[in-house]
Amino acid sequence: MNQLNLNYKYAAQFVTEAEMELLEPAVKLAHDQLHSGKGPGNSFLGWLDLPKNYDQAEVLAVKEAARRIQENSDILIVVGIGGSYLGARAALEMLTHSFHNMLDAEQRKTPRVFFVGHAISDRYLQGLLDLVGDHDFSVNVISKSGTTTEPAIAFRIFKNLLVEKYGVEGARERIYVTTDASQGALRSMANAEGYTSFVIPSNIGGRFSVLTPVGLLPMAVAGIDIDEVLQGAREALGWYQDPVLKDNVAYQYAALRNILYRKGKNIEVLVNYEPSLQYFSEWWKQLYGESEGKDQKGIFPASVNFTSDLHSMGQWIQDGTRNIFATTMWVNQTGQEYAIPTSLDDGDGINYLAGKSLSYVNHRAFQGTILAHTDGGVPNLVLEIPSMSPFYFGALVYFFEKACAI
Repeated sequence: MNQLNLNYKYAAQFVTEAEMELLEPAVKLAHDQLHSGKGPGNSFLGWLDLPKNYDQAEVLAVKEAARRIQENSDILIVVGIGGSYLGARAALEMLTHSFHNMLDAEQRKTPRVFFVGHAISDRYLQGLLDLVGDHDFSVNVISKSGTTTEPAIAFRIFKNLLVEKYGVEGARERIYVTTDASQGALRSMANAEGYTSFVIPSNIGGRFSVLTPVGLLPMAVAGIDIDEVLQGAREALGWYQDPVLKDNVAYQYAALRNILYRKGKNIEVLVNYEPSLQYFSEWWKQLYGESEGKDQKGIFPASVNFTSDLHSMGQWIQDGTRNIFATTMWVNQTGQEYAIPTSLDDGDGINYLAGKSLSYVNHRAFQGTILAHTDGGVPNLVLEIPSMSPFYFGALVYFFEKACAI
């Protein structure tokens, strides 16, 4: 499989190769500290080798639980906040049909998946309760402690609804808990009630947990091939093992961010040109914001969705304060092609695009935007993703996790 590719030629006027070479010893030191477990945060490095050391028996149990949910439920309610839901939502948005939850059951073939417990809103909660209505549903509650306010409220409400609908025994068979292996209120509840449960490893922080059952169970329920997700992460683990900067694009990304930050570029804007990547950006913002926003320091992670945000945020990026840089996630193959039709009167003036695919027009917009923003004084990095597949979702997650750690 092709690797992810980092193109930083559009940052060449802001970062020289000599500067990159000067960072090689620091990158090597960071690599050694990370892999020896002697650096900061060494109690939470379980994600580092997870793609090759994951519990295979638990992955099989995740698949079995997903099969049961698919058989008896039209809806899965995922209860969680932050790292307990953003990674799973990013995967579902990226890898399933753009309107998955709106398709009829025959087209969908898997349950609809909805998220709750990430906000305190009467309106949102009531809307979801109205939607669930008389449908058969199951609940996957995700929390290390079980006492985080937002998910605890949501779980109590949906657990009560399950008991009301199916009785105590029936509800017990429809509740799936993902929590700490041995401690916390949710673990105690799962043990006491006999809920099917999965483990969030104690050495993996929430924002790094998407490749554990935290993300894998919702993915599997939605029909995503979780073996392929883990394979992509496993391949990426191999790609980003090399401590040599010129041979490791994850480390290059880390080094470029470091250099730009030292030059006053303290805001990074993650750009996508596919609406289905919006929630990947949300996961990325938590990963980097929570990891780097410490001790009055850190790059502020922001995101935009192009081309729509070109008509709003585009002006600021083009001509606003010059303390930003942009990283674009560009997907080479989206798997879809739709040709623009011809109009006899050409009243809208776009016949010059007739016969061209939307992906062609999108790519031209991407190229033009990169050039304009670079000319406007914004360094641009481009992360090229071969396709939107489970394999590359896993690889992309590991790329950003490894770069963040370095």
